[in-house]
Amino acid sequence: MSTEQFLDAIASARILAIESSCDDTSAAVLQGNRVLSNVAASQEVHEQFGGVVPELASREHQRQIVPVVRAALAAASTDLTRIDAIAYTRGPGLLGSLLVGASFSKGLSLALNKPLIEVHHMHAHIYAHFIDDQRNIGGVPQFPFLCLTVSGGHTQLVLLRSPSDMQVIGSTIDDAAGEAFDKVAKLFGLPYPGGPLIDSHARDGDPKRFALPKPKVNGLDFSFSGFKTAVLYFLRKAVADDADFIEKHLADLCASVQAVIVDILIEKFEHAIRQTGVKSIALSGGVSANSALRSAVIDLGEKNRLHVHIPAFEYCTDNAAMVGMAGMFKYVNADWGALSAAPNARLSF
Repeated sequence: MSTEQFLDAIASARILAIESSCDDTSAAVLQGNRVLSNVAASQEVHEQFGGVVPELASREHQRQIVPVVRAALAAASTDLTRIDAIAYTRGPGLLGSLLVGASFSKGLSLALNKPLIEVHHMHAHIYAHFIDDQRNIGGVPQFPFLCLTVSGGHTQLVLLRSPSDMQVIGSTIDDAAGEAFDKVAKLFGLPYPGGPLIDSHARDGDPKRFALPKPKVNGLDFSFSGFKTAVLYFLRKAVADDADFIEKHLADLCASVQAVIVDILIEKFEHAIRQTGVKSIALSGGVSANSALRSAVIDLGEKNRLHVHIPAFEYCTDNAAMVGMAGMFKYVNADWGALSAAPNARLSF
């Protein structure tokens, strides 16, 4: 099925989508590939702990899910009787958080006698590119294309030959790029989530001010654990010589760290482009909101004369609209989920 045939097939379908894989409770209503509403409630409770606390996250999802769904339906000017199916994130993610979204979706499906659709969280990040939104860079992609997916928990290179043919050709062997950003930000004394703050400070810094090592990994896989350790040792020595080192050089430190992480991602991405011979590339995941990475991917596309696709910022971080878009691909094939299916924190790709 071509992209055009797929879009025609889903034009009248209306899906309620629910995302609860981590610390954002989100609900959206989609008709075809148009987003009628996309509502999200963040959890500020985790800021004081410097990271997401799973038990607190699940409790917040329980508190927020009903008002968030109501808000999404109201914003879409629709009600549950006009919904054709319910899509939800089955995994991967935090098990307690996934349980809340899955249980709510199953109960709604059962009560309304509407089809239930299970969505893989990482598939959803990729399918966000098919959302009809003028803010998306490059519009809706054509198959085949190569997608770099970068988030707090995953870093992957995925080759999509068709809607049903997705192959991971490269992934992190330890930590994800998003985790590296957040952990290094914590070393700098920045609050959680630190990734966006590194991006902000880096705009005023010199990316070549500090020479930081890049890990050497064969093939298309990534590694960021050693890089985090290298930054830690570098800071220990520097702070021992000058207690105010981080405060004095924060912008340059952020710029230098960001430059290395982006270079690692782009080098592997370019290698994968040459290996696969694709003519279209895409960027997705929460870290795709990073300004330096977005610019680097656009430059990579221009350098290699490729079509570049990047979702609007709203669809980069965890959100229900991307879950609904992924659900549409299953809706076309009547690929319904089972009420007996359990959430899976480590759901395979």
